[in-house]
Amino acid sequence: MAMIETRRNADGSTSYRAKVRIKGFPAQSATFERRTDAKEWAKQTEISIKEGKYFKTAEAKKHTVKELADRYAEYVKQRNPKRHKWVRMYLDWWVEQLGDYSLSEITKTLIIEKRDLLLTSPGRNIEKRAPATINRYMTVFSHAFTIAINEWEWVQDHPMKKIAKLPEPRGRVRFLNDTERKNLLNACQEVRGAENLYMLVVLALSTGARHGELINLRWQDVDLKRKAIVLHDTKNKERRVLPLAHHALELIEEKYTSRDVASDLVFPAPRKPKDAWASRSAWLAATKKAKLKDFRFHDLRHSAASYLAMNGASLAEIAEVLGHKTLAMVKRYSHLSEAHTAGVVERMNKKIFG
Repeated sequence: MAMIETRRNADGSTSYRAKVRIKGFPAQSATFERRTDAKEWAKQTEISIKEGKYFKTAEAKKHTVKELADRYAEYVKQRNPKRHKWVRMYLDWWVEQLGDYSLSEITKTLIIEKRDLLLTSPGRNIEKRAPATINRYMTVFSHAFTIAINEWEWVQDHPMKKIAKLPEPRGRVRFLNDTERKNLLNACQEVRGAENLYMLVVLALSTGARHGELINLRWQDVDLKRKAIVLHDTKNKERRVLPLAHHALELIEEKYTSRDVASDLVFPAPRKPKDAWASRSAWLAATKKAKLKDFRFHDLRHSAASYLAMNGASLAEIAEVLGHKTLAMVKRYSHLSEAHTAGVVERMNKKIFG
């Protein structure tokens, strides 16, 4: 049942207080300057309560985007500490733009407006953010709403549900040619105070492992009898085995016999053996000495995948080595394995048709 009360204010003005009482639910009230607004609010509130929507909407009005960001950042920190720093960075941008908005005010239109602003504004040390970067900002914010809906019941409807991702160009494939690889490996051996750099780069090239996976590697994860490295803490949360062969195996066997017993890290920091080695400055020195242009450490992973493709590995095999769950991420190497694919088809036809 809805009721409208006329109230005289101290300054002589008139306001209208709407009250809605429905059996089994707490009474709701709101004050308006116009009777028509009060009547409309009472009507919509009564309908929403009867349909079971009102209190969910009311909950969204209690919480701001900043509260959502802070709670979600803590949620990530507890479950995936490694991602916390980056998630917090993305969330901080949304808080800067929408922090004081209540969750009930966040609409698809508003989010698209802010997304387009993000796309056209400069980022950290760059003039314009790439579509892939924008998609990461959107993914983090979207997942925060998903958790708010499913676990905290702060929101009923997802404001980002029908917002499509920006199209992204095919993934970067920058790999070392034979001359570049030779120059880089020579440079790694010449960098002063970085005797571990050469082995680090060789392992990256021969296994396709990520920098973080290698730099945090512990001896307990190196099985010399099986000639393999076992990664327990990977990006996709699945255990992965990296076979060791030839030069990479020789280097790690030699390193094991002369390892620093004060640390269980394969690449300990020189002065703090219990900490992982900060290899960035040594890496930059090596790439500069080798005169490499537009080449990052992660491109060693692309190089390993490219070498696999050029030596006959299928996309499924490359995905297995790199630890990708689907073939989508390795299709960038498909043009390199076309000769192998043609050879497979030729052998099949020769066998069945003679």
